[in-house]
Amino acid sequence: MQYKNVVEFEVSGDYALFSDPINRIGGEKFSYQVPTYEALKGILHSIYWKPTLTWIVDAVRVMEPIQTESKGIRPIKYTSSKNDLSFYTYLKGCRYQVRAHFVWNENRPELAEDRNEHKHFQIAKRMIERGGRRDIFLGTRECQGYVKPCVFGEGDGAYDHTPELDFGMMYHGITYADEAYSEETKNKMTVRLWRCVMHNGVITFDRPEACIHRPVREMEVKPFGAVYGNFETVDKTGGDIFDLDENGM
Repeated sequence: MQYKNVVEFEVSGDYALFSDPINRIGGEKFSYQVPTYEALKGILHSIYWKPTLTWIVDAVRVMEPIQTESKGIRPIKYTSSKNDLSFYTYLKGCRYQVRAHFVWNENRPELAEDRNEHKHFQIAKRMIERGGRRDIFLGTRECQGYVKPCVFGEGDGAYDHTPELDFGMMYHGITYADEAYSEETKNKMTVRLWRCVMHNGVITFDRPEACIHRPVREMEVKPFGAVYGNFETVDKTGGDIFDLDENGM
């Protein structure tokens, strides 16, 4: 299904670490072979985020061969003056094309006056052209990424002629209380799992509500609004920078 507010961009970086959060507790970290839904959603949040909307990642296209590289790391130990040597396994030479769209966050009816689809869409596209509002990371802070506009599907990808690659059951993402999609996920933090399969270099993600989900803990929704002093509508925050003329430019 095609949406009116679809954004397409390319994200690249020398290294990436897309790991299961459960495996980050120990000293060793090992990256998935492909980006997770949550990591790509985090990139979209760095490009343009507002509590009024929820980003939905539709698909990712793997442009470069999947390669890994292990490095010896000395992570900080906050309970001791000493530190241990750990091995982190990163993806190397990463480049992906991403397609996504946004929907209104129905869990925030108090922000209904900010639901200006055209203006949010134009701001998001402009932020992609500028490389994002905040720093872009490919999974973790040490893996710097770079964003630029693209047309999804253009150019040659490393797996365009690979009919299918099955990566098995993978971590999909976390549903926080303010993005709950059912009574079971309401006022909870929920982890999602799904089966990841790549067809001709493209991974088409399941929607969050279609994944296997498991509640983790109770969670309250953080309030936003003018009354709290932490929110303004898009028409006010944009100012002259994002004002559009009658042709939408």
